[in-house]
Amino acid sequence: MTKIIPYIQLARFDHWFKNVFIIPGIIGAIYFDNSLLNSSILINIAGVFIAAGLVASSNYVINEILDAEFDRLHPVKRNRPVPSGLVNIKLALWEWIFFAIAGLFIAMIIDRRIFWVSLSLWLMGCLYNIRPFRTKEKPYLDVLSESVNNPIRFLFGWYGTEITLLPPLSILISYWMIGAFLMAVKRFAEIRRIANPEVASKYRKSFVFYTEERLLVSIMFFASLFALFFGIFLVRYRIELILAAPFIAGFLSLYMKLGFKYDSPVQYPEKLYHEHELMIYVFLCSALISVLFFIDIPIVAQIFNQTYRK
Repeated sequence: MTKIIPYIQLARFDHWFKNVFIIPGIIGAIYFDNSLLNSSILINIAGVFIAAGLVASSNYVINEILDAEFDRLHPVKRNRPVPSGLVNIKLALWEWIFFAIAGLFIAMIIDRRIFWVSLSLWLMGCLYNIRPFRTKEKPYLDVLSESVNNPIRFLFGWYGTEITLLPPLSILISYWMIGAFLMAVKRFAEIRRIANPEVASKYRKSFVFYTEERLLVSIMFFASLFALFFGIFLVRYRIELILAAPFIAGFLSLYMKLGFKYDSPVQYPEKLYHEHELMIYVFLCSALISVLFFIDIPIVAQIFNQTYRK
């Protein structure tokens, strides 16, 4: 078991927690087509979560293999299986291929569209980690290429319901930008935790360019774009969601506050469930948004109805 455990750790099954980002895609699809809400989609949805998790684990394996030399410079990541020398690299590469094939196979069984979404998630992992692309080493592109997994996960949920409609572009872009906001805060927390520009630049090449100031500016930029495109979506499709705007702003503020903590938990998103205050807030906020999707409040539409026409 001591020989097997490191290979299990490579797959980072605890990171499957990130698949909660699939759920808004399910809710959004059901909002646009209420007939999808039936017991027959439950098997599909379960398969989607498994396929997404397996493909993500494939990406985590290659990430750790190719990041080992840099992780040895990180105060926490140096203890991972590969930088610690606990795994055979050839076996780890086979593990990478196995998880990719398993995830794509399950996705193909579910739906051809889910297969293409799964393949997109896997390819983004390759672009993020493998040279000559290795987008994780490019300033800002590292944040954008990693956070694009947010709208990809949204599509997992959307097409997992077997809906035939295309999702609104505005919600996909806003979902991408909220992911970029989260990633930029993570980078901000990492650079503050390392607290040594020379060590930081060796750990991640993009940190040669990054400073706290530049990252804070990018955080503001991504948050603004998220707000803009989410606003476009709610005005066009669901004006009741405007009631959730203050609570969403509260989440952004609370997350930013966590980013300023020493050894901030936002460096490890898969462990954020330990932040009870944040989790309670996210649960309540998500519940409010879900309710506002399906309960009509006519007075909201009347208040925000266009009052001037040229």
